[in-house]
Amino acid sequence: MPTPDTTREEERPPEVLYEMLGHVALITLNRPHRRNAITTPMLRLLSSRLDQAAVDPEVRVVVLTGAGDGFCAGLDLKSLDKENRSGGDASKSMQKAVSGIGRAELPPVVLHELAKPTIAAVRGAAAGYGFDLALGCDVRVVGRSSRLMGNFVTRGVVPESGGTWLLPRLVGQARAAELVFRGATVTGDEAVALGLANQVVPDDEVVPAALALAEEIAANAPLAVQAAKRLLQAADQDGFEAHVHRVLDVTRELFGTADFREGIASFAERRPPVFTGR
Repeated sequence: MPTPDTTREEERPPEVLYEMLGHVALITLNRPHRRNAITTPMLRLLSSRLDQAAVDPEVRVVVLTGAGDGFCAGLDLKSLDKENRSGGDASKSMQKAVSGIGRAELPPVVLHELAKPTIAAVRGAAAGYGFDLALGCDVRVVGRSSRLMGNFVTRGVVPESGGTWLLPRLVGQARAAELVFRGATVTGDEAVALGLANQVVPDDEVVPAALALAEEIAANAPLAVQAAKRLLQAADQDGFEAHVHRVLDVTRELFGTADFREGIASFAERRPPVFTGR
């Protein structure tokens, strides 16, 4: 069980940490005493950090993780009660929290729309809202003891932050229906088998593995990587012929970049490329 928090508010570290590691932005949910359960200020701070990464030309990949032994335990209803002074009515608190946040401030929306690749490094539980946060990333690296908990219906709600859109695209309609209807908990190994996660590693290797993958991605031409992300997202709505034309248009644009010329030159000269994002 989470331990009581007796730290004075002015002494607490930021609830969302932001660190640059080369061309990788590492964003960490930082309420380990509450398993990184989300408060209303955290929603806004996380969205602002994602926006910061979006506009920083030095950022090529974003890694999202949680401090301590949990990724995110969902919305912190106890904290929301206190914030909204609703007299302990958790349902009213959740309603106020969700309705008080604009669409552009919802982290799963920001994650999905972020032009740069995103990786969720999941240790421990990703429950409820935390489950949707993990799904909102492009790639998921999970620990062997991780638990992905889409337990919304067991609380009388539905995946409120994109889960019903994202989940069928990851695992298929029938499997998504089963997971949602059951409010199922998925282990790290099961997540990889289902297609919910890309890698499962020992718990203490989750963040290093996610950062290693991020660095590998960041070494590639950032404009091409971002274009590839846009194309992968558009493919779900495009017909085949329309998508081929879209790809050709993007390819013509990339032909005019310095990174394309560097890619060709480095190949001809048999050396690693040095991309600048131009």
